[in-house]
Amino acid sequence: MLVLLVVAYEYYHKYIYVFRDPDKIRDIIMSYGKYGISVFLLIQILQVIAFFIPGEIVQVSGGYVYGTVFGSILSIIGITAGSIICYGISRIYGKPLINKIISKRHLKFFDKILQLGSVNSIVFLLYLIPGIPKDVLAYICGISDINLKNFILCSTLGRLPGIVISTYFGSKIYSGNKIELIIIALMMFSLFLVGILKGEKIIVKMVKGSQSGSNK
Repeated sequence: MLVLLVVAYEYYHKYIYVFRDPDKIRDIIMSYGKYGISVFLLIQILQVIAFFIPGEIVQVSGGYVYGTVFGSILSIIGITAGSIICYGISRIYGKPLINKIISKRHLKFFDKILQLGSVNSIVFLLYLIPGIPKDVLAYICGISDINLKNFILCSTLGRLPGIVISTYFGSKIYSGNKIELIIIALMMFSLFLVGILKGEKIIVKMVKGSQSGSNK
């Protein structure tokens, strides 16, 4: 574990800049020719496992290289695979590992949220609403009450809109239609801001609404 942490730290400082630039990710993918798809899938898996890597930039790169439809499909496959690995690691090693790699602030936040109601619904909403810190969520779910099948279903469906929007944005980067890109960027930023400021309240309201509806 110590060796892995040291290696991760070294590579983080040397190569994290790559994951902040869609052009650099595209160049890496294209340099592998016919193996580019495999490389892109590995990058997507890596950015989920190493949760400090910004996933949105990788998704944008997928649209940039492969277009909206195929880029979205590849992103979903890679992200789902990475999420399953994180969930499995968490299930095997449990809370002792999670307490070491995830901050107390995130643990406290998700522990509070996941107690609000149906864990399946909560996980879906957490992945759906932009701006909520979901980088570590796959690890948290591994020590929660949600089973693997429901986790895959809820997390994938929740992520789907954000993946498609990011991939579509990437596919339009060099389309020349700057107005469209600005509109998409503003929409994404607005949703992200709402999620940061009101995400928890939105989830609480929706859960309470569904519970009151089911009780009638």
